[in-house]
Amino acid sequence: MGADVVVMALGVLAGVVSGLFGVGGGVLFVPTLTLIVGMSELHAQATSLLAIIPVAVLGTWRDRASGRVDWRDVAVIGVAAIATAIIGSLLADVAPQRLLRIGFALILVWTAWRIVRGARRDARQAVPVRASGDD
Repeated sequence: MGADVVVMALGVLAGVVSGLFGVGGGVLFVPTLTLIVGMSELHAQATSLLAIIPVAVLGTWRDRASGRVDWRDVAVIGVAAIATAIIGSLLADVAPQRLLRIGFALILVWTAWRIVRGARRDARQAVPVRASGDD
């Protein structure tokens, strides 16, 4: 029971942080499940992938009324995601745990690098706003 409460609390925290900063839940879920809960890399990744389903359905349902959902894109991405998730899960099932962990860490480092690079670019392109009367 205690572990379930920890997992639920981590899910809520990861959901809030993901929504606040716009990062995918897997960026937070997988490290949390492996490092804090003690799940294997394979189980943490599978849990994270399964957790995406209700979030994607809810987000799509909320955005459909605004007309921001392109149903053709939903179908194409959905089919591609299902097919590649199956392939990826079959590969992950036979890959060594260490390789999965290193691969995931490399993806996190690459993602962080891209975010920092984009933030630096945005900072260089920002035009300082002058207050009126500062002339």
